[in-house]
Amino acid sequence: MVDPEPGQARHMAGQKPRSLPGKLMYGIDYGLSKFEAFILAYGVILMFVNTVANVFGRMGGQSLYFTEEINRFLIVLITFVGLGYAARRGRHIRMSAVYDQFGDRGRKALMILISAFTAAVMFLLAWYSYEYVERLAGRGRVTPALQIPVFWTYLWVPIGFAITGIQYLFTVIKNLVEEDVYISYEERDVYDETDYSNPAT
Repeated sequence: MVDPEPGQARHMAGQKPRSLPGKLMYGIDYGLSKFEAFILAYGVILMFVNTVANVFGRMGGQSLYFTEEINRFLIVLITFVGLGYAARRGRHIRMSAVYDQFGDRGRKALMILISAFTAAVMFLLAWYSYEYVERLAGRGRVTPALQIPVFWTYLWVPIGFAITGIQYLFTVIKNLVEEDVYISYEERDVYDETDYSNPAT
């Protein structure tokens, strides 16, 4: 088997677990990954088409009155659904100066602690944002152009936080049941062991 590139994590998507809890986690993660990929891909495409159409409309003297509202909705959608996607791929920014000083067991313990804390924060933010969306829905406000309920725009905020919390929770479980250190459910922690002090390496 070819080792992953230095500094890059190994993708574990093709390895299906055998235990029932493992299969359940794999199924949830697989379903979320497909959902996120669909939302992110078509959200960006739709934003592009909407913006370009508005540009051509302005050139013809008639801009699209709903462009700004749709783009605002798509930005919120892509941003918060993208949180879970980044967590799955281990792409969130990590302050690893202290983390890197530990051995495998120390890094695993610290990763479990960090992931558990982050998951708790994400679920807490999901709850607070859900309460905000619920209050917003009760006010009955609608957007000026399309007359769409305003809370629909922010509905993706608690969903995104919840998906991200699930990913960090899966990271905790993955580190508890596997020997290697994982920075996400799919990505193993891999370090570049190249000796940069030796010009020949």
